[in-house]
Amino acid sequence: MLNYFELYGLPVNFHPDAAAVKAKFYQLSRQYHPDRFANAEEEAKLESLRMSAMNNDAYKTLNSPDATMAYILKLNHLLEDEEKYSLPNAFLMEMMDLNEAVSDAEMGDDDSSRATAKDALEEQLNTWNEAAGKLTAQFNAGDHSETLLLQIKDYYFRKKYLLRIKERIDRFATP
Repeated sequence: MLNYFELYGLPVNFHPDAAAVKAKFYQLSRQYHPDRFANAEEEAKLESLRMSAMNNDAYKTLNSPDATMAYILKLNHLLEDEEKYSLPNAFLMEMMDLNEAVSDAEMGDDDSSRATAKDALEEQLNTWNEAAGKLTAQFNAGDHSETLLLQIKDYYFRKKYLLRIKERIDRFATP
């Protein structure tokens, strides 16, 4: 079975060309649109539905950096659905301070504690973007080693953790 990159004729890349993804999506949408197969045999109808669904999934995945990261890790058999991953203790210790700042902001009406929590999260997300960006650039340049992919996997789970904290901040920051 084709993977999304093969379907779109693109190299496996953490940052696929957005214009190429969009163009291929529209081309395949026209090609496999179920209305074009209304009078076709049942097998052709089912194939058009399958390909149309795959095209939609591919477009959604390749347009999201986080979903693309997860997809590439899954393609390499390094990520499972609902996987329980143990983050490094050093990272979790750093997050303890951030979680405390978020808890303080949740408890009080103090705008400065909210700003402190948001700033701390932004700093962590910027650090993540810089570190993960270096790793994905290395992959995109041709290093497809399992060692590198495992480092990217670690950053994938770090971001998931940071996004859960962001959800908490967004809940109390929204009036």
